Amino acid sequence: MKRVGALLTLAGLLAGGPALARDPDPDPAKSEMWNKVHASLFQGVRFEADADQVITLETPMRAEDAAVVPVAIRTRFAQSRERSIDRIWLVVDHNPSPVAAEFQFTADSGRADIETRIRIEEYTHVRAVARTADGKMYMVANYVKASGGCSAPAGKDPEVAKANLGRMRLRVEEKPAPGQPVLAQLMVSHPNDTGLAMDQLTRMYAPPHFVRRVEVRYDGKPVMMADVDFSISENPNFRFYFTPHEGGQLEAVVVDNQDLRFTAALKLDGSRVASAQQEQAPQ
Repeated sequence: MKRVGALLTLAGLLAGGPALARDPDPDPAKSEMWNKVHASLFQGVRFEADADQVITLETPMRAEDAAVVPVAIRTRFAQSRERSIDRIWLVVDHNPSPVAAEFQFTADSGRADIETRIRIEEYTHVRAVARTADGKMYMVANYVKASGGCSAPAGKDPEVAKANLGRMRLRVEEKPAPGQPVLAQLMVSHPNDTGLAMDQLTRMYAPPHFVRRVEVRYDGKPVMMADVDFSISENPNFRFYFTPHEGGQLEAVVVDNQDLRFTAALKLDGSRVASAQQEQAPQ
């Protein structure tokens, strides 16, 4: 399968002009954009009919803010050695870069669930595609009414955003229980500039500057990895699971498209969070 970065070059092929891109009928099977992505990214693979028994997708029908649209992808079963999901793609058909993210999971993830926030440029289908470890593929889709999210100006002052660039926070949202999946959250201070927003004062476009890679490990073992792009909202935010044992350390590494690298760590002590460390290390 091609990765998200390669799909950036597909944007021009898929974007045939904003006025023509919007589907008149919110039927996932009639989306010309999706048919092109399906052929290019998934080589036209057949999706299983019982997708709702494997994965669900939660999105608003109409977004309050097209630049910050909440998305939750949930799975119907916990990760195990016998059955697991190893990859999930988040696709926004009519965005300039349709593949918003490609998430990778392991059995140590506990659950292959993910929550984040995305930009949506125009009315579109949003899709989650899951691949189980046995190679079967499943797809679910929602139609979302939103527009202007990718070309909207940043919500934060550019100087403030620059000063806070790369600040990260990791937290565990539940009391950790050894051997049981626990929900965690990674928050990243980053403008995630699309390169499509015009500065109203200078009438210039800022160059694209966005997070492209996220890696989360627990005691050195991967639990959530992601290739992402500017379809993820400003200040990327991810909620995911991992399976702790007694103690250990949760670590996150984020790399952006300028090859700046940022890290954060959270140390667990038994059934409680002992301490958190944060480090900004651009290279």
